[in-house]
Amino acid sequence: MLQRLALSLRRPHAAPLAPGLRFVSSGSVNVTVPLNFWAGKRRTSQHKCNKEIVYEPATGRVLCHLEPCGALDVDQAMKAAKSAFGHWSKMSGMERARIMIEAAHIIESRREEIAEMEVVNNGKSITEARLDVDSGRLCIEYYAGLASTLAGQHVQLPGGSFAYTRREPLGVCVGIGAWNYPFQIAAWKSAPALACGNSMVFKPSPVTPVTAVMLAEIYAKAGAPEGLFNVVQGSQDTGSLLCHHPDVAKVSFTGSVPTGKKVCSNGTRVFVQKDILPEFVEEVVKRTQAIEIGDPLLESTRMGALVSKPHLEKVLSFVDQAKKEGATVLCGGELFTPSDPKLKGGYYMTPCVLGDCTDDMTCVKEEIFGPVMSVLSFETEEEVLYRANNTTMGLAAGVFTRDVRRAHRVVENLKAGSCFINNYNITPVEVPFGGFKMSGIGRENGQVTIEHYSQLKTVFVEMGDVDSLF
Repeated sequence: MLQRLALSLRRPHAAPLAPGLRFVSSGSVNVTVPLNFWAGKRRTSQHKCNKEIVYEPATGRVLCHLEPCGALDVDQAMKAAKSAFGHWSKMSGMERARIMIEAAHIIESRREEIAEMEVVNNGKSITEARLDVDSGRLCIEYYAGLASTLAGQHVQLPGGSFAYTRREPLGVCVGIGAWNYPFQIAAWKSAPALACGNSMVFKPSPVTPVTAVMLAEIYAKAGAPEGLFNVVQGSQDTGSLLCHHPDVAKVSFTGSVPTGKKVCSNGTRVFVQKDILPEFVEEVVKRTQAIEIGDPLLESTRMGALVSKPHLEKVLSFVDQAKKEGATVLCGGELFTPSDPKLKGGYYMTPCVLGDCTDDMTCVKEEIFGPVMSVLSFETEEEVLYRANNTTMGLAAGVFTRDVRRAHRVVENLKAGSCFINNYNITPVEVPFGGFKMSGIGRENGQVTIEHYSQLKTVFVEMGDVDSLF
């Protein structure tokens, strides 16, 4: 297995991992080929601004430097996408499917390489990263299968006349990703868009910019027209330029509260019936304390690094605030330094379980977006439903019970778009994923997403004389 990307002494042969990465004696990685990609190749930004440093979460070392895109860069990427759309949208569904299937095959053959790059850029464990790559590949395969099934409806009208509908692509779509699932989100947004005949300009999170470019190169290698899937790097300014560009037909966004609304389905509020609370707490603390923390590239690791130092500090501040508000730290919630000295600069913490939580605590009301569980107790079904639904968010919820009738009854009354019974946080690509209330608009995955990436045209055909009042 290849070792850590950022340490040249440990993997001097690792250059094939990602085009444009070279190793230097300091142990950091410099990007010699830009991370922006449009019209079939990597591009240097023409925007005159400071490059942004991207860190490797596991070590704290500099991974690469990011060139944010300005208005001219965004316009060039949009022009490339618009040009590709003209060709791609005229292809049959079967022709589009063949290219998408080829892209999926390339991803499968490069699974370990992509997963390792995801680990280096994001900090999550290699085990989880492999599953994310698989999810991206399966999503592309799924929508490739639907590409040739896109069809309208024939409606017979009086006198032999008829009407029909056509499902047509929208045009150039913009995808904006988040740092928690960089490669998977890029695939989840691009696959239905491309299957429907659209092109896409994608902006990854500036914290995790690398693997989206790998996906762009994979699509190109699979035979996609130049400009079909483009990547522009940058922060909010770049995202705003994309969203306000006159050629954009649709924006699909995953991100945080300041720029949208949080989208994360991790189960951080856990309501436990009072009579089983002691047993539950004992077991969950035991399992949490057994979680192996450390080098995310090791097979034995179950929790890697948090994505950045500011984010680590933010999550730890939530734990401190919880203590001030009366919560009890049952385990974890502290800085963690792995035994490997090469990882001493990484962004690690021990996973935390908070007890004695109440509904009005900050840790319960706000999205922590980190390894912190808030445990709350309840007595009646009516009580817990009211409390669980008493939030402005509504992405995911789950119920664990041996009473199947109760499970369905509770799920029916939970105000969340994605619900689970006796399982949690699984996201098969065949099933729609999305939320209620302030947890987003629309859905990703499943057949319903085709409706979000296409538009319906109705055509009336008169087969007889036209009656006129004039």
